[in-house]
Amino acid sequence: MSELVPGGNLPLPGGALTLRVPGPFDVSALITDESGKVGGDADFVFYNQPDAPGVRLRGDTLTVETALLRSGAARVTLTVTAAEPGTALGALPVSILHVTDRLGRTVARFAPPRPRTETLLLLAEIYRRGTDWKLRAVGQGYADGLAGLARDFGVDVVEDRQPRRPAGFRAAIPSQRTAAAPARPSVAALPDPDGLLGLVNSARARAGRPPVAPDTRLLSAARAHAGAMAEAGELATESRDGVSVHQRISRTGFAYVTVGEHLVSGPRTPAEFVDHCLATGDARRTLLDPAFTHAGLAHARDPRGGDTYWTALWARPLTGAELARTRAEVVELTNRERTRAGLRPLAEDPLLAAAAQAYSTDMATRDFYSHTSPEGTQPWDRAAAAGSRRRTIGENIACGQRSAAEVVEGWMNSPGHRANILKPDFTHLGTGFAGGGRAATYWTQLFGA
Repeated sequence: MSELVPGGNLPLPGGALTLRVPGPFDVSALITDESGKVGGDADFVFYNQPDAPGVRLRGDTLTVETALLRSGAARVTLTVTAAEPGTALGALPVSILHVTDRLGRTVARFAPPRPRTETLLLLAEIYRRGTDWKLRAVGQGYADGLAGLARDFGVDVVEDRQPRRPAGFRAAIPSQRTAAAPARPSVAALPDPDGLLGLVNSARARAGRPPVAPDTRLLSAARAHAGAMAEAGELATESRDGVSVHQRISRTGFAYVTVGEHLVSGPRTPAEFVDHCLATGDARRTLLDPAFTHAGLAHARDPRGGDTYWTALWARPLTGAELARTRAEVVELTNRERTRAGLRPLAEDPLLAAAAQAYSTDMATRDFYSHTSPEGTQPWDRAAAAGSRRRTIGENIACGQRSAAEVVEGWMNSPGHRANILKPDFTHLGTGFAGGGRAATYWTQLFGA
């Protein structure tokens, strides 16, 4: 495997290549000729237009097969923006590129320098030299996002941001997401062919709960997991390739503040599935939980035994407001425990918060759980890297809890974590939260004095 630096390049093997950028990002690609300009609408690949000849985008993963590119194509440029509109890339974890070949073997990895105020990063490019194709690591930032990059590549940016294609070449660039221009395909247009969602929402209405809306990303993850269980002929939280339901959700680009799941076999019809859930305590609470606003419901049949396997995913999207509310709730509940113990509350520290948030996201993205990062950094290293000058640092981490109340309660029931929360010397606190990975949720507290 090659660990690339900005400007570094390497020859590419033949066949399809997979380029993945895990994390809270939107991945896009521009296909250009020798002049460096796009040739038409189909040369811009993004979440509202995920396919072009030789290029396919699915969630955080771009697949490129150079032999199938349109005639005259000489370069495929990979870019990333924040999935949350208006977010500077410097506020997020580093967007690390992982490149694998058609057999799944790692070809290259590129960790670019962390941007600052830029909202788009031109991460890498696949380019032709003679009859060969190479990969170049770039790492160039754009302050005005996809719109600025698109203009440089010859895309005519329209003011109407609706996800459509006007006559002629006027690609709608998703650089300014508004309520009138949804960032993802409209969930209202999704079909409910077997009436499953309708049955769920009828049950929620009878219980006085708001309906859940279908989401294409959750549906994709649910279908994939139900299919994997049917293929294996058994219920499992992970498929045979070791991928969990929550990892499947994250790979579709759906970021969540809370998520629930039902994995069931036996019911033969949607009505039987819903009745089964309503008759089971935990499943009933999840199906009727008012915290969930979106769902993906799918089933698959084992062709050998005929059993039907069901995956129901329930979630609430992680917006900037939801993240801020969740982190504030952790701080409030932590200070409530300190007040009960006769201690002064902790003040919020933005530098500690930045380090804590980055670490939660890193654990979720790279699927690890430890106070020591894969590179060997410790809590005080991460605090210092964020700019903190606090002399004493402590850290609590947790995974799997579905709410701020649940995670603080868990920390208070653990002697070591409780000691950090109630340490008299600590004066400041930063919190972080991220969904994804094998454990579904990852929480971090960084204490400072």
